[in-house]
Amino acid sequence: MSDDTIRLVTIGRIIRRRRRLLTLLVLVGALVGYGTSLLLPPRYTTSASVLLPGAWEERELVTQAEIATSSVVVDRVAATLGWAGVDGRELRERVTAKVADGNIIRISGTAETPERAQRLADQVAVQFVGFATRIVGDNTDPEAAARLETLRQMVVQTNRRITELADAADPGRTVESVQTRTELEKLRTALREAIDKLDQADPASGKSNKANMVVMGPAARPAGEAPPTRTQLVVGGALLSFLLTVVGHLTAARMSRRLRGEAEIAAALGSVLLGTVDVPAERHAHRSEGRGPRYLLRRLLGVDTRWDMPAPRTSGDEASRRIRYRRLYARLRDRLPAGRRLLVVVPDGDRIALRAAKQLAAEAGGDPAPDASVGDSPALRVVGVSTSQPLVPDHGDESGALVVLSAGSWTSAELSGISEACADAGHEVVGVVLAGTVAAGAARSAEPSRPAVAAAFAGADGTTGGTE
Repeated sequence: MSDDTIRLVTIGRIIRRRRRLLTLLVLVGALVGYGTSLLLPPRYTTSASVLLPGAWEERELVTQAEIATSSVVVDRVAATLGWAGVDGRELRERVTAKVADGNIIRISGTAETPERAQRLADQVAVQFVGFATRIVGDNTDPEAAARLETLRQMVVQTNRRITELADAADPGRTVESVQTRTELEKLRTALREAIDKLDQADPASGKSNKANMVVMGPAARPAGEAPPTRTQLVVGGALLSFLLTVVGHLTAARMSRRLRGEAEIAAALGSVLLGTVDVPAERHAHRSEGRGPRYLLRRLLGVDTRWDMPAPRTSGDEASRRIRYRRLYARLRDRLPAGRRLLVVVPDGDRIALRAAKQLAAEAGGDPAPDASVGDSPALRVVGVSTSQPLVPDHGDESGALVVLSAGSWTSAELSGISEACADAGHEVVGVVLAGTVAAGAARSAEPSRPAVAAAFAGADGTTGGTE
């Protein structure tokens, strides 16, 4: 699977063949999420909105949001609330402020109960408005304000004097009086425009408008917990355990070094592939053998069965499968001298290969070909070889070895070890046979089984057996 594309069928196979393990790990993840929820007390969050009238730039609004969560404001809130064991430093972790549309600053407070969360948000909004208003008032220069007020008074007196002079002048009887009244009115108009511009340029006027912040009502009492809730933690823990388990299986499969290709297997054994044979799939064809508590635990969790093997393909009846064994044995007989004896080497733990080797040995002990005598047919003897410490029987009557194994079960190093063990015992690896599982057809051949076939299966105890 190291070069295969991950498909939904692969994930479905993991879920189907590892459902016990997945169920257990999902329950463990849910329990971890539940335990985390017990360590984290419930939290409730609500918000209060403060309106800032006037024209504000974006950076000014951001500055006001920072002021709302500053230590000065939050410390005053802590002193006003007077909660036991809660100081300003802890409250700063529970209070947030952000700029919303329309010159609105939304202040949020988080507490253990809905009532406390509501009081916290409201109190922060009140203290923020009071502090911001005080800052604007303190920044006003009193000397400048006094000078501006004196100037206004002088303008008022001058305007009054202009009115008196206009009334004292001859009311339109002479040309000079008309010109004088006209000039006085122009002077009054210019003076009024100057005082208007002075009022507009007064910085205290703009600051006073911006200082009129409004708290837009009390904060709403929260109706539910703030995330993550206990339900979210439980579901999140279960989902995270499920995903980690599936990803772990996929990662292990991609990093697997077990050979699957026919050319790779033949090259690792230093021989040629003679063919492939099929055996009917058992219910647990890839179940590992073992004893003890560890094996029982693996079997209980369902991890004693290979999940990365594809589902067996559909096969015909027993007669069609036996034809493939006979054809394979015929090719083997054509490659070997007459009367040669061979060892059929099967890696320990490969149940599929062991069944195929027994069937092949049984076919070799059956009737020979019509044009050959019994002595001309190569005799086969099945032996099991450990992949961790491979040891093949010494060269005796047998003069060669035939390796039977299933694809996707062994690494290149393990197969090379078997090949070296055969060479060390004086056996030449004459060929490789791959065994695979197939779903047995509903109809079986009516041909009676040969006595040699029954003897081969009965005589092969564990991993060894043979026919001669």
